[in-house]
Amino acid sequence: MPAETTLVMIKPDGVKRGLCGEILSRFERTGLKIAGVKLLILSRELAAEHYGEHSGKHFFDSLLDYVTSGPTLVLALEGPNAIAVVRKLMGSTRPEDAATGTIRGDFALNVDKNLIHGSEHDFDAKREIPRFFTNSELIRWDWNGEDKDAA
Repeated sequence: MPAETTLVMIKPDGVKRGLCGEILSRFERTGLKIAGVKLLILSRELAAEHYGEHSGKHFFDSLLDYVTSGPTLVLALEGPNAIAVVRKLMGSTRPEDAATGTIRGDFALNVDKNLIHGSEHDFDAKREIPRFFTNSELIRWDWNGEDKDAA
């Protein structure tokens, strides 16, 4: 089965609460591999571009305030069905609707601070990943446990 790559962002509340390791380990335990990782503070411009589909909605400005309020851990994760695996592990956007055992179900405080973003579809992943990573910053895995560029 061919691998796909998806974007995951552990938002400022997850970073501030020290949940990066727990969240990342949940993804790794499913077999997903880290293809890229960065810790950064999103500029308002980058955040507005990333969440552009919400522009004009009543919560857009507060969303931008939230995602630019502190460090965000940005990940490119690779694996078979990576997008679906990440979406399932994240749980519902609304924590009160998220199942126990999902990241949001276990850790999110409310819909405004829901810890994590993941690409919704392949089209989104292909648009989102280059926003944060150049090709040279990404590792491509061969799915035998070694990266394709390793000597």
